[in-house]
Amino acid sequence: MHTSLSPSEVRLTFPEPHIGLLQVNRPHVLNALSWEAMQAFGEAVEAARLAAPRVLIVTGSGRAFIAGGDLKQLADYPTEDDGRRMSRLMTRALHNLEALPFPTIAAINGPARGGGAEVALACDLRILAENADLGFVQVAWFVTPGWGMGQRLLRLVGYSRALEWLLTGKVLTPHEALTHGLANRVVPEGQALEAALALARKIAALPPAVAQSTKEVLRAGLTLPPATAARVEHDLFPALWAATEHVEAVARFKQRGRKNTT
Repeated sequence: MHTSLSPSEVRLTFPEPHIGLLQVNRPHVLNALSWEAMQAFGEAVEAARLAAPRVLIVTGSGRAFIAGGDLKQLADYPTEDDGRRMSRLMTRALHNLEALPFPTIAAINGPARGGGAEVALACDLRILAENADLGFVQVAWFVTPGWGMGQRLLRLVGYSRALEWLLTGKVLTPHEALTHGLANRVVPEGQALEAALALARKIAALPPAVAQSTKEVLRAGLTLPPATAARVEHDLFPALWAATEHVEAVARFKQRGRKNTT
């Protein structure tokens, strides 16, 4: 199955069963997002939701992940209404990305600066190549994050560290990202997508309800009061316990136990 959004600038494909791949394809500008690419990105996220793979990988083409917004184009749109339009467009796209019911993986194959870091933090899991980075560089342009990253970074690393990084334009190396819990793993240059696919295969091999419920349990803990989040976890468990996959797994375990005692 192959789906293409916008004239080749953002591609949604399904390279393997149950695995989606959303790729920004503007390598001539390090995948910086134009107005058209932002719109196409949001449309690709919605198309992925409708296609319902078991896992979605987000990446960039060439030697960058996403280098933020395409400032050469966006410089022609300097008004508050323009800023509001862009913030609304990408805040919605990244909210929808974050809210996908299945896990998402950012395969960060090169620099992820500004808006690129925003996209990366909206994914559930992050794999960084050795030549990649996460750059919270909005302050270099005298703006704050505008697509939701401020809140995501705050939840991930805490107030003081997030404030320092945003005020100083911190660019994290892959191993700094790993140390601070913003990367799940670091891989050699050129292997981010391959590593993301390997992880995606493991997730896709699970019954969809297991992966989706696990994500829902943890997302509840980030976004809901503790008692409500605990109720979500409590309510999701019984159906999984009674599901055929769990019953059969327990039966296989019991059968192995009998063999070991004979």
